[in-house]
Amino acid sequence: DNGSIADWAKDSLARMVSAGIISGSNGKLNPTGMVTRAQVAKMLYTMLMTMQGTPYVYQGEEIGMTNVHFDSIEDYQDIQIRNAWRARVENGGEDPEKMMQAIWYIGRDNARTPMQWDASPCAGFSTAAPWLKVNPNYKEINVKEALEDPDSIFWYMKELIRLRHESETAVYGDFTEYQKENEALYVYNRSLGDDNLLVVLNFTGEEQPFVLPRPMRGKTSALYVSNYENDGQMADRTLRPYEAAVYRWKETDK
Repeated sequence: DNGSIADWAKDSLARMVSAGIISGSNGKLNPTGMVTRAQVAKMLYTMLMTMQGTPYVYQGEEIGMTNVHFDSIEDYQDIQIRNAWRARVENGGEDPEKMMQAIWYIGRDNARTPMQWDASPCAGFSTAAPWLKVNPNYKEINVKEALEDPDSIFWYMKELIRLRHESETAVYGDFTEYQKENEALYVYNRSLGDDNLLVVLNFTGEEQPFVLPRPMRGKTSALYVSNYENDGQMADRTLRPYEAAVYRWKETDK
């Protein structure tokens, strides 16, 4: 690895959103199965909403919709996919199974399936068959289910959006990264005047030791949001798999 998590985030965050990795698709960020798809998604959304720049939420990400893996090329409507299939499989002799795996990985239609509103036919998107088929997991992942679950990705996302509305630090604050050599954790502080936000992210499916950076030691803090149960104090501790925590603290506090 030639770069830190910060370098990866700056270069890949937009692609990560578009590819559906934030939605927890394909299990790439949860190989152990020890944590839920929602916990992984919440950790990544915490990063998205606390970084500098303008975040965006693509349709369905607020409920954790995932990339679709259609079994047949006939289910894809993207002209780029269709043309590539014709050139490489029908005319070029490429293995259809390998080509389909490539489509599952980078195809644009994977993230274009209709919004999943509920468990009714066509996911409540339409009373007629939509142009692009609905993701088969719509009965488990949909708006109705998300609204009824107080611990869902949807309600967590609302807290993060509220942070950006309430805190100028989250929007305009300076960015300082800590523990750059740590390939498991992404730790950074956003500061504006006296106000600070410390963001701690565990990018692994294992517990990781966290050492509080020196500037925060002895400061009183309040936990703003976390994807686990946490108290409000910044401290040395063990981070749980894919844990995310955002603390507010004041520079002048003694």
